[in-house]
Amino acid sequence: MGKRIGILDEVRGIAYVAMILYHLYYDLAFVYAHDLPDMVDVVMKFIQPFIAGTFIFIAGISSNYSKNNFKRGAIYFFLAMLLTFVTAVALPGETIVFGVLHFLGIAAMIYGFIGDFTERIPWVIGLVVFLLLFAVTYNIPRGYMGFEGVFSLNVPGEMYGHYWLFPLGFTSRDFYSADYFPLIPYLFLFLAGASAGGYLQGGSRTTKSLYMTRFHGLAFIGRHGLWIYMLHQPVIILILELVFKLTGQGTLFL
Repeated sequence: MGKRIGILDEVRGIAYVAMILYHLYYDLAFVYAHDLPDMVDVVMKFIQPFIAGTFIFIAGISSNYSKNNFKRGAIYFFLAMLLTFVTAVALPGETIVFGVLHFLGIAAMIYGFIGDFTERIPWVIGLVVFLLLFAVTYNIPRGYMGFEGVFSLNVPGEMYGHYWLFPLGFTSRDFYSADYFPLIPYLFLFLAGASAGGYLQGGSRTTKSLYMTRFHGLAFIGRHGLWIYMLHQPVIILILELVFKLTGQGTLFL
């Protein structure tokens, strides 16, 4: 059985391609204020949560295979803070205060402490429980728990009056992050992925087939995703700047 799970690299590769397309749309629509067809807005806003959810779930699975989750998380968080600095300087209106990379860094470090405990939970039970907790707490950043129209429980407003609680999902009125993935609810999605990783480690004939790589291009993208994540936005901005400069349209930097 290979060290890497081919299907995870391939799915991650698809997610990175989708992420690049989404950020191209985001930059055109919000950074450069270009009007785009309504259908593009609908499609991109629909798929964006699934892109990030895929990254987080697979990161949870991968935590089962990391030699040192705390070290991995610390590296992610350092790069995330570098991203915060760059966006604050270059695009102050689009600063990423607590984006998906910040979240993944802290989630991996948390798993470094609690992984020995959660791995004792049967993977099926862990997967179901953590997915349920994710669903129930999904709307905490919006002020309530549960499902609108089914059952809901308002969170005390005092929880949203402190700026420093934003990593947990309790945001004050003056908080803004161009990319925002708080620990609640997304830590539960990460832990659901970690539980699913217990199944992949089972060694059955079915799980062994998942280690095979069938689409090498996508797998290559998936294996080098961290660098793609860090560099794709500057590359997109540079390309848009050059295109707009050559066509006589407004630019931000050139």
